[in-house]
Amino acid sequence: MRLPATTQRVALHSAGWKTVRIEKETAQRLWYYLDHPHEIDQRLRELDEEWDIERLLEANASTLALLGMGLGLAVNRRFYLISALVMGFLLQHALQGWCPPVPLFRRLRVRTQSEIELERYSLKALRGDFGELTAAGKTDLPARVFEAARR
Repeated sequence: MRLPATTQRVALHSAGWKTVRIEKETAQRLWYYLDHPHEIDQRLRELDEEWDIERLLEANASTLALLGMGLGLAVNRRFYLISALVMGFLLQHALQGWCPPVPLFRRLRVRTQSEIELERYSLKALRGDFGELTAAGKTDLPARVFEAARR
């Protein structure tokens, strides 16, 4: 049994429609920024602040584990099971890319780091950071940039 690649773990264990929806929303934003290039710098700053699914899962797991430890210490030892369960799920996510909060977070449109970086580099390409891309025409530029960045 091979473990999935780090960059593909979450997408492999997400419902396809959730991933497609995230990709469509990213493509729509690229079309918007094609007509509003003066706003690209602000969007790049927003992407710097966006939490990816890994960070959210880590914060969620550590919060629940600490809560379980505190309740186990203060209320009843059985609450230690919360910490053990959460850490087991976090290990499962590290290995397979799935744990119980993943479907919920994906439904809430929380993206992977790769998905965020795809938008970042596509915006930089639209801004012209990688040379002139508009020579072939502006009509399909976001689609071409998005497809090139996905590879």
